[in-house]
Amino acid sequence: MKNKIAYIICLVLFSINASFAQLNPLTAQYYTNTYLANPAFAGYNQGLNINASCRAQWTRIPGSPVVQNLTADYGTEKVGIGLNINFDKAGLQRQSRVVGTYAYHLKLNDTDKALHFGLSVGFMQQRLSQQDIVGNVNDPLAMNYNQRQTYIDGDFGLGYTSNQFRFEASLPNLNTFTKRDEIRVADVGTFYAAVSYKIDLSTGTEGIDLEPKFAYRGIKGMDNMWDFGTQLSLANKQVNLTGMYHSNKSASFGLGLDYRKRFLINGFYTTQTSALTSYSNGSFELNIRGRF
Repeated sequence: MKNKIAYIICLVLFSINASFAQLNPLTAQYYTNTYLANPAFAGYNQGLNINASCRAQWTRIPGSPVVQNLTADYGTEKVGIGLNINFDKAGLQRQSRVVGTYAYHLKLNDTDKALHFGLSVGFMQQRLSQQDIVGNVNDPLAMNYNQRQTYIDGDFGLGYTSNQFRFEASLPNLNTFTKRDEIRVADVGTFYAAVSYKIDLSTGTEGIDLEPKFAYRGIKGMDNMWDFGTQLSLANKQVNLTGMYHSNKSASFGLGLDYRKRFLINGFYTTQTSALTSYSNGSFELNIRGRF
């Protein structure tokens, strides 16, 4: 009986974590690594780009949620390819998602304007960590859960960019559009759209840029959400200050250093949603990027 209670608790914890992961996705997707939210931006920056992100929530609670993400994308003038690997851990629950991406970048008549299209295909797997179960590791409930099939998943995205304006739109988790039997245990993202405009406040080695951004996204079973914020880039875009407000009454704040525009380290703090401010002090996120 004791191990069944632990099993139920871990499912509840994961369900809460997965929902909050949709309410507050990795903050890197807004500015640092737009490929996270939209496969159309794989290879958008020509050459090889490697990004790693990690977010920890409820750090004082054993088995607290941890999200880890690794992306690698390579782009030429017209074509981009990418690999997106995501691991979620909460209690006994382990979720893995790996997708490969193909993107096409079509320049328009003006050299600074382009259309972008991208498609990701891969797999999703959800399992329980049996070695962490307190009780009977051969419990039928846990064994049946781990016997669920790994299934195909993917994302589709498109975008439009110029030197200053950017539009993004994507349909994540395409499996939810084609599969009737919902095998996930929490709500999932259904669409994502964002617009931003870059303002050059000054140029040169001490150049300063300001980029306001508005994002609108859907989550299955919940009201649509919006995010609004801006990123201020200083010292020729080598120092980044980011602030965003989310419609679930949380906010994100970030500070980043982009050494020679090749090696970036960025830290974010996101306050907890209004319903949980009495129970948690928010989440911390670290992003590292290298351009080669």
